[in-house]
Amino acid sequence: MGNRIPDEVVNQVQQSADIVEVIGDYVQLKKQGRNYFGLCPFHGENTPSFSVSSDKQIFHCFGCGAGGNVFSFLRQMEGYSFTEAVSHLADKYQIDFPDDITIHSASRPESSGDQKMAEAHELLKKFYHHLLMNTKEGQEALDYLLSRGFTKELIDEFEIGYALDSWDFMTKFLKKRGFEEELMEKAGLLIRREDGSGYFDRFRNRIMFPIHDHHGAVAAFSGRALGSQQPKYMNSPETPLFHKSKLLYNFHKARLPIRKEERAVLFEGFADVISAVSSGVKESIATMGTSLTEEHVKILRRNVQEVILCYDSDKAGYEATLKAADLLQKADCKVRVSMMPDGLDPDDYVRTRGGGKFKTDIIDASVTVMAFKMQYFRKGKNLSDEGDRLAYMKEVLKEISALSGSLEQEMYVKQLASEFSLSVESLTEQLSIYAAQNAPGGKNAEPQPRRARVTTKAKRRRLRPAYENAERLLLAHMLRDRNVIKKVIERVGFEFNIDGHRALAAYLYAVYEEGADMTPQHLMARMQDDEISQLLSDIGMLQINEELSEAELSDYVKKVLDHRKWSMIKEKEAERADAERQKDFVKAASLAQEIVALNRSLK
Repeated sequence: MGNRIPDEVVNQVQQSADIVEVIGDYVQLKKQGRNYFGLCPFHGENTPSFSVSSDKQIFHCFGCGAGGNVFSFLRQMEGYSFTEAVSHLADKYQIDFPDDITIHSASRPESSGDQKMAEAHELLKKFYHHLLMNTKEGQEALDYLLSRGFTKELIDEFEIGYALDSWDFMTKFLKKRGFEEELMEKAGLLIRREDGSGYFDRFRNRIMFPIHDHHGAVAAFSGRALGSQQPKYMNSPETPLFHKSKLLYNFHKARLPIRKEERAVLFEGFADVISAVSSGVKESIATMGTSLTEEHVKILRRNVQEVILCYDSDKAGYEATLKAADLLQKADCKVRVSMMPDGLDPDDYVRTRGGGKFKTDIIDASVTVMAFKMQYFRKGKNLSDEGDRLAYMKEVLKEISALSGSLEQEMYVKQLASEFSLSVESLTEQLSIYAAQNAPGGKNAEPQPRRARVTTKAKRRRLRPAYENAERLLLAHMLRDRNVIKKVIERVGFEFNIDGHRALAAYLYAVYEEGADMTPQHLMARMQDDEISQLLSDIGMLQINEELSEAELSDYVKKVLDHRKWSMIKEKEAERADAERQKDFVKAASLAQEIVALNRSLK
């Protein structure tokens, strides 16, 4: 058999793997008509142009051109080889996969080393958890967690563990099981001694929180010190498995709750996430020791539009909230903020006031970013004092002037006017001054009347010439009806003008002659050329009539063949002009006759 997957296995996997369900694990899809739409995971966009067809079991992005079937999606998304993609889906849908098929990785040249790192992390996660739950060495750590409100069920759910108070226990443990020390240092689990004499454990006498990648594999650890050692929290360093700027804690578990609730709740640390999940907020995630990045935002936006920020209530938390909100809003996310009482972080709030109140009074009571700013501006001010009141109103008006929507501006101006018994007109006048200062020209610029924003798509679809549209429509009908293929073979053959169209037509001719299945998903399963596969997905998404009339067919064929004749006429006219320059009048006359014949055939 070699390494070729039997066709019957590929077909069984393809029939079982619903493309909407598979892509839905990566992209938030909404049904529009017969297809599903979402934000393309392969390029940045704010308006959904990524389409998935449940009927045809294919996807296509009208923005960047990516397309294919369920296998090619995983190949493009995860960097899988074809064999890896089939194996992954076979495992997901519990289909027997041949044991004698060697699965080659298409994307990980260091996959053997990465695999050993992943195995070591998985092994240590289980061993750390065992030490915490079942040994006297881990009892102090367990008692501490229980005193902090952790239940044993919650400890099991998040697979929390304990690292022994030893310099080299894990070093010996890993070495004994065949893991190379140098590779384990690269994995962030060991540290090389300064004198070069060996290695020692990175994590010692710490409560261990495993950090999973977005597919659920352990990629790193975060250890909380039990004693007085510093730092209080220690995370794994950046490794081939762990990139904190691209990883969101608990995302592998929160993905489905995020889809269900149609929101994500973002925290600053994993302890807050664990407390929030225990409160019933299953859609909780966190950044790992870093500010929110554009990579994080892309991951979130592909899965959900609404994001609730729940950061600490201090100045650093306020600034982090504004920075995160700005990034999210630029990606067209709907942002709300859960405001924590002074002096409490989310973990403290859950422990002291209970999970029920945290969910209802903090998360579900989230406010807009502007309302959050207004609340923050009130801190430290006595609004019954004229000076503080004026300072507060100026701060709020400056923020309102920066809002992009005129309706939103008007709402907050009216709210401010009502609160302090002022006229809307006076506040609007002051707002115009601040708006002018924000505009190009700065403080000296004159106030300008507000203008409605006009948004246009950055990329307009290229207008295709008639012959190209005719070729695309012919191919679309060929995909739907075998009888059309026979007619196109007879009338057009290989005379398509576009190289990709010619290649796809040749492929369809071959499949037609074999009598094989002509559906797009089955065609793609046999294709090795990504460009032709994307072209097939693009044409497969075209909306066409159920039946192709003889008049339509003749019109399409004429446009295709006529363009080829026009191209030949231009080529021969250039040749004739060259022959005349060379004074080769016999050749020029012959070419002129050919041009006349071609022109006559066009009429």
